[in-house]
Amino acid sequence: MATAPNTRRPDALTLEVVELIGDVVARFHEDYEAAAAEHALTGAQARLLSLLSLEPLPMRKLAQKLKCEPSNVTGIMDRLEARGLVERRPAPSDRRVKLAAATQKGRQVAQELREGLRFAREPLAALSEEERLALRDLLRRMVNEHSWN
Repeated sequence: MATAPNTRRPDALTLEVVELIGDVVARFHEDYEAAAAEHALTGAQARLLSLLSLEPLPMRKLAQKLKCEPSNVTGIMDRLEARGLVERRPAPSDRRVKLAAATQKGRQVAQELREGLRFAREPLAALSEEERLALRDLLRRMVNEHSWN
């Protein structure tokens, strides 16, 4: 009879690492919310704007990335569009599909958000470049090699 993989309990070191990752995530979210508030944005608005500053995306894909309903994305888009931070445009490959895109003003605000994160300026900046590279590589490995879906 086959046993389920990974049925063993995690060791103490693994549990400590998981707890530390949780602390890092919580602090990052607090910092991100504060940076968003400085631009009169909610956390969800800031996340959407940050995604769109990288590339235009279909509304459905935005909802998937934000892990919310498309109707929520529509509301967030409406508020950001009213401020001139995003726009909707037809997709070049299929004009029936609407792409959401950051405007120049939106890309500037997204850049200011990233630069305003204390998290990036303080604990990460305190690490050497070699340490940051190692951390980046380990995090990429964790994210890319393991699917939790």
